[in-house]
Amino acid sequence: MQHYDALETRAPEERERALMAALPGLLAHARSHAPACAAVLADVDTASVTSRAALAALPVTRKHELLERQRAADAPDVFGGHAAIGWGAVEPARRALRVYASPGPIHEPEGRGADYWRMARALHAAGLRAGDLLHNAFSYHYTPAGAMMESGAFALGCTVFPAGTGQTEQQVHTIATLKPAGYTGTPSFLKIILDKADELGIALPSLARASVGGEAFPAALRDWLQARGIAAYQSYGTADLGLIAYETEARAGLVVDEGVIVEIVRPGTGDPLPDGEVGEVVVTTLNRDYPLIRFGTGDLSAVLPGRCPTGRTNLRLKGWMGRADQTAKVRGMFVHPSQVAEVARRHPEVRKARLVISGALADDRMTLHVETDGIVEGLATQLADSLRDVTKLRGDVIVRGIGELPNDGKVIEDARRLP
Repeated sequence: MQHYDALETRAPEERERALMAALPGLLAHARSHAPACAAVLADVDTASVTSRAALAALPVTRKHELLERQRAADAPDVFGGHAAIGWGAVEPARRALRVYASPGPIHEPEGRGADYWRMARALHAAGLRAGDLLHNAFSYHYTPAGAMMESGAFALGCTVFPAGTGQTEQQVHTIATLKPAGYTGTPSFLKIILDKADELGIALPSLARASVGGEAFPAALRDWLQARGIAAYQSYGTADLGLIAYETEARAGLVVDEGVIVEIVRPGTGDPLPDGEVGEVVVTTLNRDYPLIRFGTGDLSAVLPGRCPTGRTNLRLKGWMGRADQTAKVRGMFVHPSQVAEVARRHPEVRKARLVISGALADDRMTLHVETDGIVEGLATQLADSLRDVTKLRGDVIVRGIGELPNDGKVIEDARRLP
């Protein structure tokens, strides 16, 4: 079977209706059971949030805010009040199965549902099937990566070898002995294993499929693996959200998972961008145990036009295109993407803005490049005043035509020369 289930090929309008219909209940549940969500949604009529426009009116929560809330002295729990499950004096239905500490440290809960992170869909798209043995080389301690892929494999009916990380020579011998059909882990570690196998003179012909993630997957490495007989496909997820999107046999972008709502927003803001524009990936997960609403991943991507050639009808992302956190320090002052957005917001004529920092680190200069529909008299001077007012720093302004700035998601470009 080419598709994991019928959800992947339903009409886009049907999917959108289902996602939007799920929002009011999700928000009401989050407000009742997650204190941080209750604070954010205090003045929101949750029953009216049934469209993307209504969702976009809610604030974005970014990872640094999640960390701050978890570290706060008055935090209601280790999750900063964002989780609806926990342990101790909670009813059995709300007891977490596991808790993790990812770098930060940021704590994430795992609920008791099957395929909690929804990874089976990505593994299926990578070619794994019931009865296959999967060599799972993601970490099994502290962070949930190993458990994320394992739970997805179990949902598919696979058997799992919990390899974890490190011990490269042992990994080679284990693969040679057990002959797994597939691998999951980072793509770079798969290459390390294969290089070690070559060094030891051990063939690993059973490995034919791989679902890789956790880092960038360059085309050169994909082709290198393919030449070794391994078809490797990306899975894009986070410890907070689970699966966000996954690659298919078409290798035409990453198809968005069925259990999330994805927006692309202007970095530093919560403002949705048109399809094709590069911006930050913001995700709302329909996970009632950990109802992250408009969670900013910090990753840059864009929506691709059209549908996947495999027949899957959900949105497709172009892939990882960098990080959205472009904060820079200029003359001792931090400048944030949100400040650039605020300058542009004060002038409706501006369609797009990009702050370029040039010169040397000890002698830096700021130039604000903006796109407008036409020449507006005095606009450059007004923008320079706004730039100084918002950032407390002086800068030049260059007015450009529509489409002249790069579509790469950069709001702040640090082009300074190193000393």
